[in-house]
Amino acid sequence: MIVKLKRPSMRYPDLTPGQPYVVIGIEADELRILNDHGRPYLYSRQLFEVVDPRAPEDWVTEVGAEGERYAYPLPLNESGFFEDFFDGKPEAVVTFWRVVNQRLAEVIAAV
Repeated sequence: MIVKLKRPSMRYPDLTPGQPYVVIGIEADELRILNDHGRPYLYSRQLFEVVDPRAPEDWVTEVGAEGERYAYPLPLNESGFFEDFFDGKPEAVVTFWRVVNQRLAEVIAAV
C-alpha cells in the first residue's frame, strides 16, 4: 500500500505533501509509515490519499472488537514488537530493518 500526504500540516512537519510513503502496517486503522526522519510512526489514515491500495500478501490481518483493522508482516506482528524497536532492542531493530528494506526493494522493483 502506498499513500501520499494530502496537504501540508504544521502538526506533522515530518511528512512532505505529495511524497509517496510505503505503508509498513496498519494499527487500529492508523497507518505506520517511515516519516521523513526515517522513523516508523503511526498517522491517521485521513491525512493521506491512497495511491496504491494493494496490501502485501504476507500481512497478517486481524479485526478488533470495534471493527478496526490491524495488519503487519508476520515478523512485525508480535505483541510489543514496536515497543522493543523504540527501546532499541537489537533483535527488534534488526528484524524491523530487514523486513522494511525487503518491502521497499519490492516496491521499487514493481515500479
